[in-house]
Amino acid sequence: MNHTAETLSLTHQAVLAMLTAAVAKAEDIGQPQCIVIVDASGETLAQLRMTGAKFLSLKSARTKARTAASIGQPSGAIPEGVGLLIAAATDGSVTRLPGGLPIVIEGNLVGGVGVGSGSPDQDLEVAAAAISALATSS
Repeated sequence: MNHTAETLSLTHQAVLAMLTAAVAKAEDIGQPQCIVIVDASGETLAQLRMTGAKFLSLKSARTKARTAASIGQPSGAIPEGVGLLIAAATDGSVTRLPGGLPIVIEGNLVGGVGVGSGSPDQDLEVAAAAISALATSS
């Protein structure tokens, strides 16, 4: 019986590259954002509220990141019919709001990124930019 497992984890260099790419995309589209990156257990590795971003969006960005890290899918993938029930059952720790993406490396779920303060499309665009930074920073 094996009692241990090897896991991959994000380095601080990867997190900084993701945060930098997300900020650059947000600036490019002209929408200040709140950006949160969490590890596979939902612990915050980095967070930033850009100048002009809505302060309450930091909370939703964290929830989006934790949701994506928990389910291994975009936060918006939670079906509409169960979204409110899951949010209530988890004391608001899970959301179906778009803007959270899982971080998958070599087929392993290593965390999530959540973005908030823009439209759903803008949030997803900035989150995708963060994920794409991993391909260029390898």
